[in-house]
This record gives sequence, structure tokens and C-alpha cells, in this order.
Amino acid sequence: MRKASIARKTAETAIEVEIDLDGSGAYDNQTGVGFFDHMLDQLSRHSLIDMTIRTKGDYHIDDHHTVEDTGIALGQALVKALGDKRGIRRYGSCLLPMDDALVRCALDLSARPFLIWNVDLPTQKIGSFDCELVREFFQALATHGGITLHVDALHGVNSHHIAEAAFKSVARALREAVEPDPRKGDAIPSTKGAL
Repeated sequence: MRKASIARKTAETAIEVEIDLDGSGAYDNQTGVGFFDHMLDQLSRHSLIDMTIRTKGDYHIDDHHTVEDTGIALGQALVKALGDKRGIRRYGSCLLPMDDALVRCALDLSARPFLIWNVDLPTQKIGSFDCELVREFFQALATHGGITLHVDALHGVNSHHIAEAAFKSVARALREAVEPDPRKGDAIPSTKGAL
């Protein structure tokens, strides 16, 4: 069963994450940050990974810890659900259009975390959400999920569209990478024999 639950509690946040890699994209995400919930819903829906996330953060300071720590916990849940990664495709990519925005993602579930982020959001905020937190989420997800993650915004003038296209492109690439490989069903996808 490729499912995982993570509970993470610090002085700044309390987070519970449940995921099912073989889900249908069902989601129930409540972080207390409306735009971020909307993005997590997109991540779940387009990756077909079922997600239930409950985050309580130090909102009186700002949303930074809430967003970053959710990325940490979700990355940890991915690692746990993937186990030894036997039988997965490992790599995924997506070129995703959303109105004016076009975002490319390529990723490798390599256990070697690295983020290349070529995404410029033209505004500082989307509603009350700090745009810089989009990168912070993906940095935390890549680091704690052991993901080599490249995200490039090729076009875009609307910050909401660019951010949403980034979440959707990562979701579609993740969907591909976690899928069972029908040609190598029980093999570790590496010549090293371990990931």
C-alpha cells in the first residue's frame, strides 16, 4: 500500500499529512491560508495523489512557516509512501499552459534534492499571499522529498496563473514519476540498485 501519514509539530506549526499515491486526486486541505489551500488542491487533483492536510501555523507572524513546514511534511510523506521506489517510473515532466502562463517542470525522484527555480512572479502578492512563498514550498518539498526539481516559467504576466501553472506542472510530472512502470514492475529504477 503506497500510503503514508506524517505528523510534525514544532513551536511554529502543527501539521498532519495523509497521502495515497494510488488515489484519484481526492483532497481535503486546510492550512489556514486560502490561496495555498487552492494550490495544494491543484497539486492533489492533477497528480492523482489523494491528500488530506491539516496545518495550524503562527499566522500572527505571517504565512511563511505554515507554507514551508507543510512542504517539509508533504515531502516526508512522499518518501515514506514511495518506500524503496521499486517499480516506479522515477522521472516525470510536463509543459503546462494556463492562459497567459506556460510552465515547464522536469523532476527525478532521485533522493538527491535539488531545486532549479526559474519562475518570476510579477507581483509581490496574490491577494494576501506572499508570492515568494511559492518557491519556499517547492524548496521544502524537494529537499524533504528527495526530489531533483526543475521549474521554469516560459511565459506569463499574471502571478496567479503562473503560480497555479507551476503547481499543476509539478503535479503532472509527479503523477508520471510515481506511477508503476509496466515494463519493470519490481525493479529499482537505477543501475546502482538503490535510490
